[in-house]
Amino acid sequence: MKLIRLVLISLVFLFVLATLLGALLPSMVLVSRAVNINSTRDSVMPYLKDIRQWRLWIEGMQDTAVAIYSSSHAKLGGTNVVITDLSDSAVLSAWTARNGDLQTASINLIGGPLKKITIVQWQFEQKLPWYPWARLGSIMNDKILGTLMEKNLNNLKQRVEKK
Repeated sequence: MKLIRLVLISLVFLFVLATLLGALLPSMVLVSRAVNINSTRDSVMPYLKDIRQWRLWIEGMQDTAVAIYSSSHAKLGGTNVVITDLSDSAVLSAWTARNGDLQTASINLIGGPLKKITIVQWQFEQKLPWYPWARLGSIMNDKILGTLMEKNLNNLKQRVEKK
């Protein structure tokens, strides 16, 4: 009986400790990467504004688990992706996971339409719930998502500069 009580008290203590540590972490995670592309903004934008063109530079978009419904809607495995807003220098999208978690993504093009170098800045933003496992798990977001973003942006750079 003493052992069961010790285990229960320890579990409650660890949960409270994890919750307090999680409260110290931000409630919003922002992962951002950028690349310089030696080309004009107008030659980069076609690859960004149409989800069908994402297959050319985002790794994994060629998988059979990817279903592209239109130029602004796709399903990547269990994640629904919808382009929510377009301008001549930005593409905004909403990424909704199977469990309902929402991430917003923005791809911004920095540089004038006639400049020969365009900075492509891609960022994901996610609001986290108070749960300690969500907050503590978000520590790895930058390492995992950031690495993929860098690789995909470099794929985009190679594709655009090849033309």
